[in-house]
Amino acid sequence: MMTSQSFFSTPATSSFNRHPNSPTPINLPPFAASFAPLPHGGARRRRSFSQLVRASDSTTFVEDPPASSAAAVMSEEDEKDAAAGAKIGARVRVKVPLKVYHVPRVAEIDLSGKEGTLKQYVAVWKGKRISANLPFKVGFVADVEGRGPVKFFAHLKEDEFEYLD
Repeated sequence: MMTSQSFFSTPATSSFNRHPNSPTPINLPPFAASFAPLPHGGARRRRSFSQLVRASDSTTFVEDPPASSAAAVMSEEDEKDAAAGAKIGARVRVKVPLKVYHVPRVAEIDLSGKEGTLKQYVAVWKGKRISANLPFKVGFVADVEGRGPVKFFAHLKEDEFEYLD
């Protein structure tokens, strides 16, 4: 490691140690110039680095997995989605103790035993399967003191409710 005084003493008029818009030079060693704060408090420009990509002469063939197993998995998921989508509009009853806190001006609503209508299956969006944790959107109507009947929705798992129809 070089620690001599001559290593750290660089000319003050060096263009490397000087910000382009600054009238005063910055006295720093060359390696520290990139870490110095800018004199006017402005932001530092980002440097972009590009990598070279070389073309290869070799060709590699990768065998596809058997189409029958992929088709079986896809058809199984599609059947499940189609079955869930066909049940939209069905009457359901919540069978687990469950409280929701998202209804405006109501502290909490206990959904255990309440009946509602299955409104939407949200695990399929624009024809693609998404990872919805609570894929069934169920609509409820609850009587709240001082407000009358209040409509609201809750997202549930399939094992949290039972079909009535």
